[in-house]
Amino acid sequence: MTPPPDPLTPERILEATEDVLRRYGPAKATVVDVARVLGVSHGSVYRHFRTKAALREAVTGRWLTRTELALTEILHASAQPAPAKLRQWLEALFEAKRHKAGDDPELFATYEVLMGESTVVEEHIRELVGQLREMIEEGVADGQFAVDDPAAAAQAVFDATARFHDPAYAADWQKPAIVAEFTAVSDLLLRGLRA
Repeated sequence: MTPPPDPLTPERILEATEDVLRRYGPAKATVVDVARVLGVSHGSVYRHFRTKAALREAVTGRWLTRTELALTEILHASAQPAPAKLRQWLEALFEAKRHKAGDDPELFATYEVLMGESTVVEEHIRELVGQLREMIEEGVADGQFAVDDPAAAAQAVFDATARFHDPAYAADWQKPAIVAEFTAVSDLLLRGLRA
């Protein structure tokens, strides 16, 4: 006797959707393909995600949330001073994006397309800039950073490091000099923030 199939959950649907997107790309992947992988009807998928757009939005959000959670751990778990924490956070963001692009290029390319369709990207950026602001405020409170407007400084740090986390620059991330370039930008930013 075969065991009953696992219950259909949003998480299982999102995992299957990633597999389908990886295999077919965003232009050819359909909800029917996702349902086929799961062994259910496409109506079952639509019970969890009302539209194809909602499913794609959820997949994109799930992908971005993984990075946010890793960065939140650095933000809250570290007992390091703010400059060291900020450096570690910037390094983790850069490495997360580099690995996503290098380890799974098909899915990364798919996410580049999906991010252009999604509102979750704006939320993701707000979250990351908010985390930067929190670290800068911590550094100001400890007397390690001399910043009048932590929110503006956080946005400036995010914008100044865009080459190391914006998918538009993914082709640069495999170049031999990229780590040295990242270090030079990070050093300059941290010197500029210091009291």
